Amino acid sequence: MAENNFNTTEEPLNGSEMDINTDENQNGSTHLNEPVGEESELEKLKAEVAELNDRYIRKLAEFENLRKRSAKERIELVQTAGREVITDLLDVLDDCDRAQKQMEKTDDPVQIKEGVMLVFNKLRSSMQSRGVKAMDTLNTEFNADLHEAITEIPAPNEEMKGKIMDEVMKGYYLNDKIIRHAKVVVGK
Repeated sequence: MAENNFNTTEEPLNGSEMDINTDENQNGSTHLNEPVGEESELEKLKAEVAELNDRYIRKLAEFENLRKRSAKERIELVQTAGREVITDLLDVLDDCDRAQKQMEKTDDPVQIKEGVMLVFNKLRSSMQSRGVKAMDTLNTEFNADLHEAITEIPAPNEEMKGKIMDEVMKGYYLNDKIIRHAKVVVGK
């Protein structure tokens, strides 16, 4: 068996600490990499800042793209929102054209009235199917949130004071939201 030539004693060689530093001006306990360590930490921080800046720029670009896409979709929605309503109204317009031709051919007021009433009813049903509903205003209390008073006239009796006596222009709701206030005459 080969003998071990290593010093197995607990004491350091030459009676001092073991000097592993190759720089003769530095003792072994001084770290050679301290300046490198500071630079390494600085480089890490610079890399982290660059990464965060890159993420910020990407998020900003994503947000801008989303904003532009949303604006484009909103414009397209506004441009095409009335398409279905217009299509329904075209059917009513076709009925109006047919009614006009019939009025030119006949002088019978009953047939003319009947044709016009059919067109009106089709228009009303088309509007109702889209959520448009007329306000009921006659003989109800005046409400400034719903009605626009055009004028006041003397009420025929005490019971009609403050109530709507006549409707100059109907008010309408679209899906329970007011789209036009009723123009009314109020009793005083």
